[in-house]
Amino acid sequence: MKHLLLGDEAIAQGAIDAGLSGVYAYPGTPSTEITENIQMYEAKRKEGSPIFCRWATNEKTAMEAALGMSYMGKRALVCMKHVGMNVCADAFMNSAITGVNGGLVVLAADDPSMHSSQNEQDSRFYGKFAMIPTFEPSNQQEAYDMTQSAFALSEKLHTPVLMRVTTRMAHSRAVVSTSDQLPTQNQMSLPQNVQHFILLPAFAKKNYAELVAAQDDFIADAEKSGRNRYVKGENPQKAILTCGIGYNYLMEVLHTDVENEWKKASILKITQYPLPVALINQMVSDGAKELLVVEEGQPVVEELIKGIIPSDIKVIGRLTGALPRMGELNPDSLRKAVGMEALPTLEADNIVVSRPPALCQGCGHRDMYAALNEVAREYASPRIFGDIGCYTLGALSPFHALHATVEMGASVTMAKGAADAGQHPSIAVIGDSTFTHSGMTGLLDCVNSKANVVVLISDNLTTGMTGGQDSAGTGRLEQICYGLGVEKEHVRVVVPLPKNMDEIKQVLREEIDYNGTSVVIARRECIQTLKRHLKQAKK
Repeated sequence: MKHLLLGDEAIAQGAIDAGLSGVYAYPGTPSTEITENIQMYEAKRKEGSPIFCRWATNEKTAMEAALGMSYMGKRALVCMKHVGMNVCADAFMNSAITGVNGGLVVLAADDPSMHSSQNEQDSRFYGKFAMIPTFEPSNQQEAYDMTQSAFALSEKLHTPVLMRVTTRMAHSRAVVSTSDQLPTQNQMSLPQNVQHFILLPAFAKKNYAELVAAQDDFIADAEKSGRNRYVKGENPQKAILTCGIGYNYLMEVLHTDVENEWKKASILKITQYPLPVALINQMVSDGAKELLVVEEGQPVVEELIKGIIPSDIKVIGRLTGALPRMGELNPDSLRKAVGMEALPTLEADNIVVSRPPALCQGCGHRDMYAALNEVAREYASPRIFGDIGCYTLGALSPFHALHATVEMGASVTMAKGAADAGQHPSIAVIGDSTFTHSGMTGLLDCVNSKANVVVLISDNLTTGMTGGQDSAGTGRLEQICYGLGVEKEHVRVVVPLPKNMDEIKQVLREEIDYNGTSVVIARRECIQTLKRHLKQAKK
């Protein structure tokens, strides 16, 4: 069967066809569509075993739940964007020590050029850090095939497998051939050695020794699986080592009519890690004198390769400036790296004026920020700490309301730290989904130390920035705050509408003047999900 699929859709279908029993994820671009496609499959499924596919509260809980499903012998997939790897790092790293029972695949979707992220980060470092096999497909067909292979390898080697894609792979389409067989899930089976899953130091030391000893097996599979391929060129003194989607860019550049010395170079295509040392040594034996490393993201391989090959081989890539140090690769950057002239571009007669992102017209966040800014101006030096979500756009025109935004949940604890230093007023602005993701523990810290902060939860009843997925705390935010110890009289709820502006401002003033921890919940449904719900109600 052939389908035109996004890379994310190919991964989702590959997981389903591999006999997936559960997907665990927190929405984050460019990974979101994987879980959404599995959810759509499950909604239409008429036969076969069900797949658990409800959104997790954050990436750490997703990783832990997936490890629990693997413990029971079932196949589980964990999906997140690159910064989610930071959130789940504790569970992820320790899963390499416990090993797995059922197949466990961790999908990290990196976002070079920071299209919708606060940093550039290369998840291949996490694969090396945990010392587990890592896959990096170069096209959508490989993404489908490798997802199935990753589950099989995970069970064969009793280890989690990391699968890394980047934005262009996740969000570009190609024809993919898929299986027409009904997926079959693993039967539930318990691990033979439960001590593997108990990380007391005595057990963990033994497990870790086994992980280290398994590295030769991981390298051998990378060399013999066929997923890494080496082709000796007519001029083997020049060699190109290309990783993942970089292979596509390279082929586009080399398959031209332009004469170029690099067109006769040897090519080593890498889509599985650890690095295949035998293939690298073969490239060296064939006479490589200059090596171009083409990789999307950070110079992971460019740094590692220098510890494998002789020092007299010249290595060029992102570290040397042959390729740009930051951002995505593209065919133009590859043309420059191999000494080809840039292709001509068409200049537009009328340049479109740049239009930065902004909060939707009618968005409740707008009214919340309008009230907050008015009240903040009444104080000498207010500090407002923002968080990650569509409301982060309050840092831009016309509001310019935020003074700091770092990562998920940081608004609450940064506001606490500022208050600890003597700052007043110290205000945190956080969304409902981000609050349950990683803001709750910060609020508990505030309560325990009686920090003089106001936590403003802008509750739009959804995970708005990534497309309107379910929010874990919908309908229960007040109860969560009570349970964390916030005094009931200082958990206030307002409706952010222009007609309520005076009430909202008065509530904010009262809570700012209160010497302690307070929460103001500004609740109104996201304008986009409201439109969808009203449209569905008319059907």
